[in-house]
Formats: sequence, C-alpha cells, structure tokens
Amino acid sequence: MTTQKPRIAVLALGGTIAMVKGKTAVRPGLSAENLIAAVPDLVKLADLSAETISKLGSFDLTVNNLLEVATRIQELAAQQQVDGVVITQGTDTIEETAFLLDVVLNVSIPVVVTGAMRNPLMNSPDGPGNLLAAVRTITAPQVRERASALGVLVVMLDSLHTARHVTKVDASRIDAFASPATGPAGVLVEDRVRLHMFPERRWHDGLSSIFSKTDFATLQSNPKQVGLVTVGLDESGGLIKALSESEDLLGYDGLVFAALGGGHLPGHLTDHVSAITARIPVVIAPRAGSGILLQKTYEMIGAEIDLANRGTLNAGSLPPLKARVLLMLLLRAKATPRQIVETFAAFG
Repeated sequence: MTTQKPRIAVLALGGTIAMVKGKTAVRPGLSAENLIAAVPDLVKLADLSAETISKLGSFDLTVNNLLEVATRIQELAAQQQVDGVVITQGTDTIEETAFLLDVVLNVSIPVVVTGAMRNPLMNSPDGPGNLLAAVRTITAPQVRERASALGVLVVMLDSLHTARHVTKVDASRIDAFASPATGPAGVLVEDRVRLHMFPERRWHDGLSSIFSKTDFATLQSNPKQVGLVTVGLDESGGLIKALSESEDLLGYDGLVFAALGGGHLPGHLTDHVSAITARIPVVIAPRAGSGILLQKTYEMIGAEIDLANRGTLNAGSLPPLKARVLLMLLLRAKATPRQIVETFAAFG
C-alpha cells in the first residue's frame, strides 16, 4: 500500500536563497520552482506546490507583503489544500516575518520560514540544505501533530527555532541564527527531526480575541508606523526631543525604545518621553535582545518604575524588533489601550 506524501506549499519571497548573477554581484531572480528543482530529494518527502510571491531583498519587504503571505497561508489551510507551508526569504528580516506570522495566523498546519546566508553562486551555498531541512521538519509527524503548540518555526542550519525566540545574531556568518533565551526548539540529524521543547505560548492565547475579529484585508488597509529608537551611553536626545515637539510625531503612531539594562533611559530624556506617551503608545524593550525587563527594582528618574509612571509599556522579554512588529499589528487591528497593555504584560 502506498502512503500518501504530505502536501507542502513553498512560497518564495526572494532573498539570498533566490539570487542569480547580476552585472557585478548578485540580485534576486530564482522562483519557487527553481528552488525546489535545486533539491531533488524534496520529491521523496512531499508533494510540492510552488508559488513565487515576490523577488525582493528582505530589507524591502513590508508589513502588507507579509499580510498577503498570511492571507495565502490561511486560504490554503482553510481549503485543506496543504499539510504545511514553507516560506523562503532573505535573512535580514526573517525573525520579524516569522513573529508577524505567528501573531496573526490561526492555522493548525506547520509553517516554517527559511532562507540562506550564502547565495547559490558561492561555494557551499546553504539554501538547498535549509530548504530540505524545512520540508523535512514539516513532514515530521511530531511537528505536524503539535503545530499549534510550536507556532511558526524558523529552520536554519539544521536547527529549529520558534518565531518567538529566534534572532539573527551575526551579520554574515552561516551560523547566523540562535535563540538566546531558550536555545533551539529542536534539531535535525540525518533524516530525523528531534524536538527538545515546546514553547510557552500564553502570550499567543490572549491575541485571539483581537485578531480573530479582524481580517487581513482590514489590517492591510489600516497602515500604522512604529518608530524604534536605540538608546546608548550619553544619548543627547535630539531625535526624541524632535518627536515630542513634532505636531504629527514625525508620522509615527507608536514608539519602541531599545532601552538600557533592565529597562532604563537617561533621566534627562524623561520629560520628552512623558510628552510622547501622552499621545501615542510607547514600549520599553530590552536593548540586550534577551532577558526580562525589571518592574520594581530601581526608583531613580529614568529607571523602570519612573518610566511606568510616565505611561510607558514594559515589553518584558520581547526584544525591540518584535515589540515593534507587535505594536504595529495591534494598532492596525484597532486594539484598545487596555488590550495593548494586557498583550505586552503577557511577556513580563
């Protein structure tokens, strides 16, 4: 008796994995069909369909591009056309793509994002191996059976990372992805997928009441911009002052501070912060990219207690890039101030 192979859709967005020779360097050009054809072993694992959604560097992707991807995944899942989806894209924004999809999707099929650090014209390109690993991950029974518990995954260099915890930790090395707070959720060895853990997803449960009532078309039609300001030693605050004094807040609807230490800003900036929080949501996230922000340790001006009293929101363990994505999505969904507060509190 022949066992039916899983049906996997490969949605290609471009990126290093899809590069072709240009005039002096490389440029995006490979389609989803091209990527599949480069890995002959894929057909042994799954029945594959290919869709080329874009041929962009991931630094040119937009929230609306990714909401189009989410719409397509939701359609495929609702119509029971596939048993899993692989998204290929550039690595610059993989952690943001994966987290955005994890926030808005409501599907029970596994979704994996992958890419490459070496383009196909280089020696030992990693794209084909990463695509094979991504499909192998989706076809693993333990992943398919627990897809909702795992959420969206990023598969790079034979490691499985949850969208919630993955981050790009190196600009150019092949081992560029890690999950600093937890380590990878699993690994691939030979043809085996081995899961180490399942993530705590209490934060995701609270989002269903917001995003289940908002279709993707509505999210796309309500663009919002959230600024990200990284604060360092002896920050003069020129940009922050300009924001606080601008009539339209320089076009921003929300703001995230990548803050010092346990969630701190230089004291001389706090009056400007108060002026901004009176008009738009302001989130404090850990500049370190890992760890949980403090809530009640330091009482100086600019420390976490003072900033909370000024109306800022504490992102807990959510790093700045993902805090920004989450706030953008909440604003697009027209979440109430209370819902925004409760959402970020779930990461504390």
